[in-house]
Amino acid sequence: MEIAFSRLDERVAKFTLSGVSTSFANMLRRAMASEVPTLAIEDVRIYDNTSVLFDEMLAHRLGLIPLRTNLETYKPRSECSCEGAGCDACTATYTLSVEGPKMVYSSDLIPQDPDTAPAEEDIPIIELAKDQKIVLGAYAVVGTGKAHAKWQATTACGYKNYPVITIDARCDGCGMCIDECPRDILEVAQGRVRVVEGRRELCSLCRLCERACLAGGIGTEAAIRISTDDERFIFVVESDGSMPVREIIERALQYIQKSSDDLIDVMNEITGEGTE
Repeated sequence: MEIAFSRLDERVAKFTLSGVSTSFANMLRRAMASEVPTLAIEDVRIYDNTSVLFDEMLAHRLGLIPLRTNLETYKPRSECSCEGAGCDACTATYTLSVEGPKMVYSSDLIPQDPDTAPAEEDIPIIELAKDQKIVLGAYAVVGTGKAHAKWQATTACGYKNYPVITIDARCDGCGMCIDECPRDILEVAQGRVRVVEGRRELCSLCRLCERACLAGGIGTEAAIRISTDDERFIFVVESDGSMPVREIIERALQYIQKSSDDLIDVMNEITGEGTE
C-alpha cells in the first residue's frame, strides 16, 4: 500500500492510495467518517430561554457546532474512571448567557477549557430580539459518527477510482474530444491528442471525449478510451475543524489496524493457534 499526498494542510487533504482493493478504500472512508472520536455537546441545562426556539431545537443546534478536540486530554465516558458520571477527563463544560437584540454566534459559547472552544467563531445559532434572553450550561462528551452525525470529524470524505486515459495510434488530432472535455484535461501536440501534464486526476470519468471521438467518424471504436485503475484511488478529506485532517487519517488507520488485530486474536482463539 502506498499513499502520495498532493495536498495536506490543517483542514484539507488530497491523496492517492495505491495497491489496495475497493473494499479497503471504502473501509478507510467509513473509518474516517464514523470511527474517529470527537467532542460534541450532548447535554444542555437551560436556565432561561425566551427566544423563538424551543429548548429542544436550541439544544440540537448547539450539538452540531464542531468543537476542538484533544483526545490526549479527553476520553469517552465508557473508558473514564468516573464511570459515566462526568468529570474533567471526559466532559467539557460551556456556558452561554446572551440577551438581545443581537445575533448569537458560536463565539458566544464560552468553554471552561479554552482548548475545547468551537472550531469556528462565526457559526450563527439564533437571532434574539429586544428583551429576549438565553442562559444555559452545555456539556460535551467524546463520541463517534457511528452513534450520531454530530460526532463526525469530517465535513467531506470521499474517493474515486484513479482515471486511466488511453489514446491509441488511430487518433488524428481532430480536437473534437478536447472541445467536449469539461475540465480541460486534453490538448493537441504533434498531431495527436494527449493528456495535459498534472491534470489527469481531474478527470471525472464522464466519457464525453469517447462519444465525441465516435461522432467524428474515425471508426467503430473511439481512439480515446477512459477506464479506471482498480487498485488506485483518489481521496479528498476535509476536517470540520475539531482536529487536523492528518490526525483524522492517522486515527482511522489505527482503528483499522486494531480491528484487524482483534479479528486475528479471535480467529486464533477459535482455532486454538497461538495458545500453549
